[in-house]
Amino acid sequence: MPHNSWNYIYDSFDPIAFHIFSFPVHWYGMMYVLALVTALYIAKYFMKRDKLDFQAKQLDVYFIYVEIGVILGARLGYILFYDTQTLYYLANPWQIFNPFHNGEFVGIRGMSYHGAVIGFLLGTYMYTKKHKESFGKIMDLTGVSIPLAFVFGRIGNFLNQELIGRATDVSWGIYVDGILRHPSQLYEAFLEGIVVFIIVYFYRKYKRFSGELILVYAFSYGLLRSVAEIWRAPDVQIGYVCCNVITQGQVMSLGMALVALASWVYFYIQSKKTLA
Repeated sequence: MPHNSWNYIYDSFDPIAFHIFSFPVHWYGMMYVLALVTALYIAKYFMKRDKLDFQAKQLDVYFIYVEIGVILGARLGYILFYDTQTLYYLANPWQIFNPFHNGEFVGIRGMSYHGAVIGFLLGTYMYTKKHKESFGKIMDLTGVSIPLAFVFGRIGNFLNQELIGRATDVSWGIYVDGILRHPSQLYEAFLEGIVVFIIVYFYRKYKRFSGELILVYAFSYGLLRSVAEIWRAPDVQIGYVCCNVITQGQVMSLGMALVALASWVYFYIQSKKTLA
Protein backbone atom coordinates (compact mmCIF):
# COMPACT_ATOMS: atom_id res chain seq x y z
CA MET A 1 0.00 0.00 0.00
CA PRO A 2 1.46 3.41 -0.93
CA HIS A 3 2.70 5.41 2.02
CA ASN A 4 0.45 8.34 1.10
CA SER A 5 -2.78 6.33 0.63
CA TRP A 6 -4.24 7.97 3.74
CA ASN A 7 -3.77 11.42 2.24
CA TYR A 8 -5.80 10.41 -0.81
CA ILE A 9 -8.42 8.30 0.97
CA TYR A 10 -11.29 10.39 -0.39
CA ASP A 11 -10.28 9.58 -3.96
CA SER A 12 -11.23 5.92 -3.49
CA PHE A 13 -13.76 5.97 -0.65
CA ASP A 14 -17.47 5.97 -1.50
CA PRO A 15 -19.74 7.82 0.98
CA ILE A 16 -22.53 5.46 -0.08
CA ALA A 17 -22.32 2.17 1.81
CA PHE A 18 -24.85 0.26 -0.30
CA HIS A 19 -28.17 0.58 -2.09
CA ILE A 20 -31.60 -0.72 -1.16
CA PHE A 21 -33.15 -1.11 -4.57
CA SER A 22 -32.35 2.29 -6.12
CA PHE A 23 -32.06 4.18 -2.82
CA PRO A 24 -28.50 4.89 -1.60
CA VAL A 25 -27.66 4.29 2.07
CA HIS A 26 -24.87 6.58 3.19
CA TRP A 27 -22.28 5.80 5.84
CA TYR A 28 -23.26 9.09 7.49
CA GLY A 29 -26.84 7.99 8.01
CA MET A 30 -25.68 4.69 9.47
CA MET A 31 -23.33 6.50 11.84
CA TYR A 32 -26.14 8.86 12.91
CA VAL A 33 -28.39 5.92 13.81
CA LEU A 34 -25.49 4.15 15.52
CA ALA A 35 -24.83 7.26 17.63
CA LEU A 36 -28.44 7.38 18.85
CA VAL A 37 -28.56 3.67 19.68
CA THR A 38 -25.15 3.80 21.38
CA ALA A 39 -26.29 6.67 23.60
CA LEU A 40 -29.28 4.57 24.69
CA TYR A 41 -27.17 1.56 25.67
CA ILE A 42 -24.55 3.67 27.41
CA ALA A 43 -27.39 5.22 29.43
CA LYS A 44 -28.62 1.74 30.39
CA TYR A 45 -25.09 0.79 31.42
CA PHE A 46 -24.68 3.77 33.75
CA MET A 47 -28.21 3.34 35.04
CA LYS A 48 -27.16 -0.06 36.39
CA ARG A 49 -23.58 0.86 37.30
CA ASP A 50 -24.56 3.90 39.36
CA LYS A 51 -27.76 2.24 40.64
CA LEU A 52 -29.97 5.07 39.44
CA ASP A 53 -33.67 5.20 40.20
CA PHE A 54 -34.66 4.57 36.63
CA GLN A 55 -35.97 1.60 34.64
CA ALA A 56 -34.96 0.30 31.22
CA LYS A 57 -38.54 0.60 29.94
CA GLN A 58 -38.56 4.26 30.89
CA LEU A 59 -35.34 4.82 28.96
CA ASP A 60 -36.82 3.17 25.87
CA VAL A 61 -39.79 5.53 25.92
CA TYR A 62 -37.59 8.53 26.66
CA PHE A 63 -35.34 7.55 23.75
CA ILE A 64 -38.27 7.92 21.34
CA TYR A 65 -38.99 11.45 22.59
CA VAL A 66 -35.33 12.41 22.31
CA GLU A 67 -34.79 10.81 18.91
CA ILE A 68 -37.67 12.78 17.43
CA GLY A 69 -36.52 15.97 19.14
CA VAL A 70 -32.90 15.58 17.99
CA ILE A 71 -33.77 14.89 14.35
CA LEU A 72 -36.31 17.72 14.13
CA GLY A 73 -34.07 20.12 16.02
CA ALA A 74 -30.95 19.27 14.02
CA ARG A 75 -32.69 19.83 10.69
CA LEU A 76 -34.56 22.97 11.71
CA GLY A 77 -31.45 24.32 13.41
CA TYR A 78 -29.43 23.95 10.21
CA ILE A 79 -32.06 25.81 8.23
CA LEU A 80 -32.22 28.65 10.76
CA PHE A 81 -28.50 28.91 11.60
CA TYR A 82 -26.61 27.85 8.47
CA ASP A 83 -28.77 27.51 5.35
CA THR A 84 -28.81 30.41 2.89
CA GLN A 85 -32.37 29.53 1.80
CA THR A 86 -34.02 29.95 5.20
CA LEU A 87 -36.86 32.09 3.86
CA TYR A 88 -37.59 29.52 1.14
CA TYR A 89 -37.98 26.73 3.68
CA LEU A 90 -40.11 28.90 5.97
CA ALA A 91 -42.40 29.60 3.02
CA ASN A 92 -42.34 25.94 1.90
CA PRO A 93 -42.06 23.93 5.14
CA TRP A 94 -42.92 20.63 3.42
CA GLN A 95 -39.52 20.84 1.70
CA ILE A 96 -37.61 20.73 4.99
CA PHE A 97 -37.63 16.93 5.13
CA ASN A 98 -37.98 16.26 1.41
CA PRO A 99 -35.28 13.67 0.55
CA PHE A 100 -35.61 14.25 -3.21
CA HIS A 101 -33.94 16.95 -5.29
CA ASN A 102 -34.91 17.36 -8.94
CA GLY A 103 -36.48 13.92 -8.82
CA GLU A 104 -33.33 12.26 -7.43
CA PHE A 105 -33.16 10.70 -3.96
CA VAL A 106 -30.39 12.53 -2.10
CA GLY A 107 -31.50 12.04 1.50
CA ILE A 108 -31.91 14.77 4.09
CA ARG A 109 -28.88 17.04 4.04
CA GLY A 110 -27.85 19.61 6.60
CA MET A 111 -27.97 18.97 10.34
CA SER A 112 -27.01 21.36 13.15
CA TYR A 113 -25.60 20.16 16.46
CA HIS A 114 -26.88 23.21 18.33
CA GLY A 115 -30.33 22.72 16.81
CA ALA A 116 -30.19 19.10 17.96
CA VAL A 117 -29.45 20.32 21.50
CA ILE A 118 -32.58 22.48 21.48
CA GLY A 119 -34.65 19.57 20.16
CA PHE A 120 -33.12 17.29 22.78
CA LEU A 121 -34.04 19.67 25.60
CA LEU A 122 -37.59 20.13 24.32
CA GLY A 123 -38.03 16.37 23.90
CA THR A 124 -36.76 15.80 27.44
CA TYR A 125 -39.03 18.49 28.85
CA MET A 126 -42.07 16.99 27.12
CA TYR A 127 -41.17 13.52 28.40
CA THR A 128 -40.73 14.64 32.01
CA LYS A 129 -44.03 16.53 31.95
CA LYS A 130 -45.91 13.62 30.41
CA HIS A 131 -44.42 10.92 32.63
CA LYS A 132 -43.82 13.04 35.75
CA GLU A 133 -40.09 12.32 35.91
CA SER A 134 -37.28 14.44 37.32
CA PHE A 135 -35.76 16.63 34.60
CA GLY A 136 -32.47 16.91 36.50
CA LYS A 137 -32.17 13.17 37.05
CA ILE A 138 -32.50 12.46 33.35
CA MET A 139 -30.08 15.26 32.49
CA ASP A 140 -27.41 13.69 34.72
CA LEU A 141 -27.80 10.36 32.94
CA THR A 142 -27.75 11.84 29.45
CA GLY A 143 -24.78 14.06 30.30
CA VAL A 144 -22.57 11.00 30.70
CA SER A 145 -24.26 9.01 27.90
CA ILE A 146 -24.02 11.44 24.98
CA PRO A 147 -20.26 12.12 24.49
CA LEU A 148 -19.02 8.69 23.39
CA ALA A 149 -22.02 8.23 21.12
CA PHE A 150 -21.20 11.59 19.54
CA VAL A 151 -17.92 10.12 18.29
CA PHE A 152 -19.89 8.15 15.69
CA GLY A 153 -21.53 11.34 14.43
CA ARG A 154 -18.16 12.96 13.73
CA ILE A 155 -16.86 9.79 12.07
CA GLY A 156 -19.99 9.99 9.93
CA ASN A 157 -19.01 13.54 8.92
CA PHE A 158 -15.56 12.27 7.97
CA LEU A 159 -16.92 9.38 5.90
CA ASN A 160 -19.40 11.72 4.22
CA GLN A 161 -16.52 14.03 3.26
CA GLU A 162 -18.16 17.06 4.84
CA LEU A 163 -17.26 19.70 7.45
CA ILE A 164 -13.74 19.61 6.06
CA GLY A 165 -10.68 21.04 7.75
CA ARG A 166 -8.61 24.09 6.96
CA ALA A 167 -5.69 23.89 4.55
CA THR A 168 -2.52 22.46 6.09
CA ASP A 169 0.85 20.90 5.38
CA VAL A 170 0.80 18.23 8.11
CA SER A 171 1.72 14.71 6.96
CA TRP A 172 -1.62 13.23 8.08
CA GLY A 173 -3.74 15.68 6.12
CA ILE A 174 -6.45 14.61 3.67
CA TYR A 175 -6.63 15.90 0.10
CA VAL A 176 -10.00 17.47 -0.70
CA ASP A 177 -10.34 18.75 -4.26
CA GLY A 178 -6.58 18.92 -4.58
CA ILE A 179 -5.99 20.80 -1.31
CA LEU A 180 -4.39 19.10 1.72
CA ARG A 181 -6.62 19.70 4.73
CA HIS A 182 -6.79 18.79 8.42
CA PRO A 183 -9.03 15.75 9.10
CA SER A 184 -10.82 18.05 11.54
CA GLN A 185 -13.82 15.74 11.86
CA LEU A 186 -11.55 13.21 13.60
CA TYR A 187 -10.10 15.93 15.84
CA GLU A 188 -13.66 16.77 16.83
CA ALA A 189 -14.52 13.11 17.43
CA PHE A 190 -11.63 12.97 19.91
CA LEU A 191 -12.09 16.33 21.63
CA GLU A 192 -15.89 16.62 21.63
CA GLY A 193 -16.50 12.93 22.21
CA ILE A 194 -13.75 11.11 24.07
CA VAL A 195 -12.25 14.01 26.05
CA VAL A 196 -15.67 15.38 27.05
CA PHE A 197 -16.71 11.89 28.18
CA ILE A 198 -13.61 11.58 30.37
CA ILE A 199 -14.37 14.95 31.98
CA VAL A 200 -18.03 14.13 32.71
CA TYR A 201 -17.24 10.56 33.76
CA PHE A 202 -14.84 11.58 36.49
CA TYR A 203 -16.81 14.67 37.52
CA ARG A 204 -19.95 12.65 38.26
CA LYS A 205 -18.37 11.54 41.56
CA TYR A 206 -18.40 15.17 42.71
CA LYS A 207 -21.92 16.05 41.58
CA ARG A 208 -23.51 18.60 43.93
CA PHE A 209 -27.03 19.00 42.53
CA SER A 210 -29.47 17.27 40.23
CA GLY A 211 -28.82 18.01 36.57
CA GLU A 212 -25.25 19.19 37.11
CA LEU A 213 -23.69 16.69 34.72
CA ILE A 214 -25.48 18.04 31.66
CA LEU A 215 -24.10 21.49 32.49
CA VAL A 216 -20.59 20.06 32.83
CA TYR A 217 -21.09 18.36 29.48
CA ALA A 218 -22.38 21.53 27.80
CA PHE A 219 -19.57 23.67 29.20
CA SER A 220 -16.77 21.26 28.29
CA TYR A 221 -18.27 20.54 24.87
CA GLY A 222 -18.64 24.24 24.10
CA LEU A 223 -15.01 24.96 24.96
CA LEU A 224 -13.56 21.94 23.18
CA ARG A 225 -15.74 22.48 20.10
CA SER A 226 -14.38 26.03 19.94
CA VAL A 227 -10.84 24.64 20.09
CA ALA A 228 -11.55 21.97 17.45
CA GLU A 229 -12.88 24.59 15.05
CA ILE A 230 -9.43 26.14 14.91
CA TRP A 231 -8.65 23.39 12.40
CA ARG A 232 -12.09 23.26 10.73
CA ALA A 233 -12.92 25.28 7.64
CA PRO A 234 -15.93 27.61 8.00
CA ASP A 235 -19.17 26.76 6.24
CA VAL A 236 -18.79 27.84 2.62
CA GLN A 237 -22.11 29.69 2.54
CA ILE A 238 -21.23 31.71 5.67
CA GLY A 239 -17.46 32.04 5.85
CA TYR A 240 -15.76 33.58 8.86
CA VAL A 241 -17.99 35.75 11.01
CA CYS A 242 -15.25 37.77 12.71
CA CYS A 243 -11.63 38.80 12.11
CA ASN A 244 -11.27 36.33 9.22
CA VAL A 245 -10.62 33.55 11.74
CA ILE A 246 -13.73 33.07 13.97
CA THR A 247 -16.44 30.71 12.70
CA GLN A 248 -20.14 30.70 13.50
CA GLY A 249 -19.70 27.31 15.14
CA GLN A 250 -17.17 28.82 17.56
CA VAL A 251 -19.49 31.71 18.41
CA MET A 252 -22.42 29.40 19.10
CA SER A 253 -20.28 26.92 21.05
CA LEU A 254 -18.77 29.61 23.25
CA GLY A 255 -22.27 30.96 23.83
CA MET A 256 -23.36 27.47 24.85
CA ALA A 257 -20.43 27.21 27.27
CA LEU A 258 -21.26 30.60 28.84
CA VAL A 259 -24.92 29.69 29.28
CA ALA A 260 -23.88 26.40 30.89
CA LEU A 261 -21.47 28.19 33.22
CA ALA A 262 -24.05 30.80 34.24
CA SER A 263 -26.62 28.05 34.83
CA TRP A 264 -24.13 26.08 36.91
CA VAL A 265 -23.41 29.12 39.13
CA TYR A 266 -27.14 29.74 39.59
CA PHE A 267 -28.06 26.17 40.47
CA TYR A 268 -24.99 25.75 42.66
CA ILE A 269 -26.01 28.79 44.71
CA GLN A 270 -29.57 27.44 44.91
CA SER A 271 -28.31 24.06 46.12
CA LYS A 272 -26.23 25.74 48.86
CA LYS A 273 -29.30 27.65 50.03
CA THR A 274 -31.29 24.42 50.16
CA LEU A 275 -28.63 22.72 52.27
CA ALA A 276 -28.45 25.75 54.56
